[in-house]
Amino acid sequence: MAALAGVSHQTVSRVLNDASLVKEATRARVLDAIHELGYRRNSAARSLATNRSGRIGMISAHLALHGPSMIAVAVQEAGHDAGYDVSLVGVSDFAPESLQGAVDRLLDEAVEALVVAVAHRDSMERALSLDLPVPMVLVQGVSAGQALAAGIDQVAGARLATEHLLDLGHRHVAHVTGPLEWVEAGQRRAGWHDAHERRQLLPGPELAGDWSAGSGYRAGQRIAEDPEVTAVFVANDGMALGVLKALHEHGRAVPGDISVVGFDDVPEAAYFWPGLTTVSQAFSELGRSAVELVLRALGGESGPATRLLEPTLVARGSTGPPSSR
Repeated sequence: MAALAGVSHQTVSRVLNDASLVKEATRARVLDAIHELGYRRNSAARSLATNRSGRIGMISAHLALHGPSMIAVAVQEAGHDAGYDVSLVGVSDFAPESLQGAVDRLLDEAVEALVVAVAHRDSMERALSLDLPVPMVLVQGVSAGQALAAGIDQVAGARLATEHLLDLGHRHVAHVTGPLEWVEAGQRRAGWHDAHERRQLLPGPELAGDWSAGSGYRAGQRIAEDPEVTAVFVANDGMALGVLKALHEHGRAVPGDISVVGFDDVPEAAYFWPGLTTVSQAFSELGRSAVELVLRALGGESGPATRLLEPTLVARGSTGPPSSR
């Protein structure tokens, strides 16, 4: 390649590493030679030479759900933007053997750091107990100020959703929870409680869900039969879809009889009938925050931390003031 371009091997290396000390005409000759020869960079050889793989590992479960899948995509995109490849390992659960197996697979790829999407309380404890030779960043269920953790403020998001309904004049907001062994389901429940406590109001009834539309539908049937309920905050948009269907089947108008707020702002939320008021999470920014923590840790910073990201409320047609009837 150097001979074809008429330059030294050092110049070829500078072009491949995007150094700024190469004249544009020389760079163009080298790039033309690369194209003509069909050269591809040997990542394994580069890793041996630099003792760096340029690869981040990510472990995530429940990738069929909107939140985990969006977090995985966001981390991959942010990693690529930072010049890293991202190896994703999906696991069906976070049992100790599943987690350790995923870690071993990624360490075998010589990843420089791990990003772990933790859903359950027990899972977080297992992840934090790992003895790893590389930095690990958590991206779900994290708390403010937690080291090596990037997250979206779930409590604040739930408070936004509930306060929106209280501001409209509803006095007691019901809640369909996610499975409470999930850290973020508990955080959203805490935000719902907090919004009532700040106004010295009692919350409405609490119904258990499992993130699925079916569980939302079953909760919605019970809500529809309770004439005291005028508003409900649902812990994700999938369950909110089930709630809307149940209310429709029972002849309860939305928002005329009952207002509904979801969480996540899935792409379909605007096309529910009526359009779903929901909480939007900054997944792309979360990915960038996670990768920034990785880079800070790889740069030698001990226990880097970052602020929780603020979610936003997206108001649509599923919420309104309580009926005067």
